[in-house]
Amino acid sequence: SFSVEPSQPLAQSDKDPGPTRTFTVVPRAAESTDIPPYMMKCPSNGLCSRLPADCIECKTNFSCVYGKPVTFDCTVKPSVTCVDQDFKSRKSFVLNMTCRFCWQLPETDYECSSSTSCMAVSCPRQRYTANCTVRDHVHCLGNRTFPKMLYCNWTGGYKWSTALALSITLGGFGADRFYLGQWREGLGKLFSFGGLGIWTLLDVLLIGVGYVGPADGSLYI
Repeated sequence: SFSVEPSQPLAQSDKDPGPTRTFTVVPRAAESTDIPPYMMKCPSNGLCSRLPADCIECKTNFSCVYGKPVTFDCTVKPSVTCVDQDFKSRKSFVLNMTCRFCWQLPETDYECSSSTSCMAVSCPRQRYTANCTVRDHVHCLGNRTFPKMLYCNWTGGYKWSTALALSITLGGFGADRFYLGQWREGLGKLFSFGGLGIWTLLDVLLIGVGYVGPADGSLYI
């Protein structure tokens, strides 16, 4: 008798390819080319000492004496380039400034928001809370944006040129004071003939420099 042995199964590679693996190709992240927001304020290859505050980082010393000169060690932010007095490129430099907080700066060193809600005539003049921001090239301690109480900037329609013209021509009769709404002073000048001319001359000077203004506290046009 003959016995037939069962045939061997086919190799798995010929019958079943087996489990497959799926590969996901992840593209390489592109290098960021975004420009930092502060770069819009930073001039290229300018003097380091003239860079805006947003372009540098300084080690501040809050224990300095108010109003006295002080020096701070500063470094420029990434991507910022500047030079010293000898036109040599620097990353670190010394900044000379006056020791004072930003809210202690003179009015010419910052800009403030205006208000349209305090236009009514009042005496004394009203104040409003404004948000002020230090100018870019001015350096100071503390927050560069701060609140400040300012006088309402409004006018009642009085013209400086008209007040000065009346003071020169009819000041002896108190016309300038009457025009500005200062009735008591106007009557005083009228009945004293301008203080025998002395009061008249003084008013011409005071109105000319803007020291004497409308009685309601408003500004000249």
